[in-house]
Amino acid sequence: MSTPTAELDEPIHVESEAHFEELVAEHPVVLVDFYADWCGPCKMLEPTVEEVAAETDAVVVKVDIDELQEFARDRGVRSVPTLQFYANGEPDERLVGVQDKADLVEIVERLA
Repeated sequence: MSTPTAELDEPIHVESEAHFEELVAEHPVVLVDFYADWCGPCKMLEPTVEEVAAETDAVVVKVDIDELQEFARDRGVRSVPTLQFYANGEPDERLVGVQDKADLVEIVERLA
């Protein structure tokens, strides 16, 4: 189930752990946004994450920690928003809290 390239310009909602693993395996640079609907800082970060998806080569995926609680816990997510970068299927840099777009773009470019 490959994701059409046109859809990669916007964040992809992760539906399951298998879906997540597939996305990370298929794309060289993935930015994972662990978020919750009730989280104010997550809402503040959302436009930034959308811009990173649209403007960089990274594939941005969103994981709702309420929907996938066990998955988020297994990944060591203790607070939201948590941003986890993956490069070539391997976890790389992790940031917690609202981040500046320029910092995120810099990490994507370093990993690409």
